[in-house]
Amino acid sequence: MKSLLSAALMAVCVHAAAQPKPDGALLLEQITTLASDAFEGRAPGTQGETLTTDYLQQQFRQLGLAPGNADGGYLQAVPLVGISSHPTLSYSKGGQTTQLKFGDDYIAWTARADAQLELNGSELVFVGYGVQAPALHWDDYKGASLRGKTLVMLINEPPLRDPKRPAARDAKAAGGWYGRWQYKLAMAARLGAAGALIVHEPQSAGYPYEVVVNSWGRENFALKTAQPEPDLPAVAGWLRQARAHELFKAAGLDFEELKRKAQGRDFRPVPLGVTLHLALVNATRELTSHNVVAQIPGADPQLRHEAVVYSAHWDHFGVDDTLAGPRTQQIFHGAVDNASGVAALLQIARAYQALPTPPRRSIVFVATTAHERGLLGAQYYVRHPLIPIDKTVLNINIDGMNVWGRSRTVELSGMGKSTADELVKAAAGKQGRVVRPDSNLSYGSYYRGDQLAFARAGVPTIYLRSNSGSGKQLYYTAHQFHTVHDTVQPNWNLAGALDDIQLLFQAGHQAAQAKQPPKWQDGAEFQR
Repeated sequence: MKSLLSAALMAVCVHAAAQPKPDGALLLEQITTLASDAFEGRAPGTQGETLTTDYLQQQFRQLGLAPGNADGGYLQAVPLVGISSHPTLSYSKGGQTTQLKFGDDYIAWTARADAQLELNGSELVFVGYGVQAPALHWDDYKGASLRGKTLVMLINEPPLRDPKRPAARDAKAAGGWYGRWQYKLAMAARLGAAGALIVHEPQSAGYPYEVVVNSWGRENFALKTAQPEPDLPAVAGWLRQARAHELFKAAGLDFEELKRKAQGRDFRPVPLGVTLHLALVNATRELTSHNVVAQIPGADPQLRHEAVVYSAHWDHFGVDDTLAGPRTQQIFHGAVDNASGVAALLQIARAYQALPTPPRRSIVFVATTAHERGLLGAQYYVRHPLIPIDKTVLNINIDGMNVWGRSRTVELSGMGKSTADELVKAAAGKQGRVVRPDSNLSYGSYYRGDQLAFARAGVPTIYLRSNSGSGKQLYYTAHQFHTVHDTVQPNWNLAGALDDIQLLFQAGHQAAQAKQPPKWQDGAEFQR
């Protein structure tokens, strides 16, 4: 590995003079354009998508990048189904029925394009964290029969502790995967459950309940397929924390007490003795959204059929006409999430184009759609890649840049999973920076971004968490993330973003030049 890195770093040094430094003014201009009122929040299937994908094609053409689609264009069509669900939900216990209000109390949705769906009298069962991980000696299900029932689950993952150091986290834990809604819903579907409701606890989640409403409370999307998505139950949703307390009280149980019991390996599912009545009336539409794909063909005849893929999602949540105020206060601008990441993608493409000789391997740039609807654009690209996925040696995903100033540390999500860590450490070291693991493993950052689609297909990944140690960043997460307030701010400091852009360019360039590409570490859950 040391010799590999030395050769790669030498190659970076050879081209260092030709590599332009990221242009802070241009970066801000690109973010401002993508996050403007005119782009209407960049929702798939809207005029905002057309403006966004036209802009990205124009940028790639101006840079001189080759089209990435098989038809010679930059657009990769992604067939979607849009589903707007109008649910009603109540639960009954001992002749008493409690009605909940959609949005205020719960969110429910489906990925099935049925005009109506109904769970009438489905038994509610509390399954703790909803985790079954034999390698970690953890099983919340204990063989319970759950077919046709609706599971109530805790957010995040169980407190997996090191047996030798009870106060420390188990180093073998997946670092967030078992806490992700994708995992929990996939488990529910695998066990034949009709539905799953995740209790949203703001403190544990790291963001308020309103983020859930904004993310899932309007039109949702699914990839258009012949069969229902196997990793989702018929109905999925979130339950507000206060409503969960009331539900458990109606069942004669104490939510906090059962939550404490769920933190032990001996926990077993608890039937609540409560039946759920949930009906969804769905308005559906078929639409075609688009990934925007460009490439720089590799210079080595032997290796150009392999690729390093950079990705960043262009989509956000569009417009909510029901919000009060002028039009600009109804638009989800998505400045940090993820206009900043797309602008960074363009800056990195510009750096590669400035090299006197392309890297040995090809470089692919994918601006994905429908990330906010379940990483759908990334999933589609992985199933229909420009260069075969088994020839894709590395994915570098960019989702939210550090707009709050320089940081001496680099937070690497998924650190320890692959030898790609060494590429990040080498590039960060040249900047005088230190790489450390994700500071909030329970948040599950590694499993929230488009890199997850690549990792699940066996591709090693790099994903940096934007981090400046700034109170402004914490404020953003608490008050602006996934709201209409994620806008370009006059007090931004893009120096940290520029540092990270240079780091991601150098890490990808090393992988594209190296004789041996990154590999998964033994025991990594996505090792192929």
